[in-house]
Amino acid sequence: MFSSTGAVYGNADNSALPESYSCAPINPYGASKWMIERMLEDYRNAYGLGAFCLRYFNASGAGASGEIGELRDNETHLIPRAMMALQGHVADFDVFGGDYDTPDGTAIRDYIHVTDLATAHMLALIWSPTPRQRARS
Repeated sequence: MFSSTGAVYGNADNSALPESYSCAPINPYGASKWMIERMLEDYRNAYGLGAFCLRYFNASGAGASGEIGELRDNETHLIPRAMMALQGHVADFDVFGGDYDTPDGTAIRDYIHVTDLATAHMLALIWSPTPRQRARS
């Protein structure tokens, strides 16, 4: 299983994206993830490797217990900054960009909570047949 990214789509339109949507990454992060996806596909075709990729956008959150999660000295990510501002830990909270085609001109982002993402990975592993199981079907 490969944990990929929605960044492989590049500047996609604002609609829901099907898996078949064309990949056109615009930065090294998206390009490197897409390159690995293509390498896995080549290896799958050549050797029957049972591999699959999960593409998602902005993972966020921490464990419900508060025991696991990210903590940065200089936080720059949107959701943690918003929470820090609400809790009074930072004095400023800015959302940049005002020229998007949305009602208020700001960007719309999709987020997935890290525990939901972990569950998705586990379910995908359980669901995914092994190469031997695929050969028998």
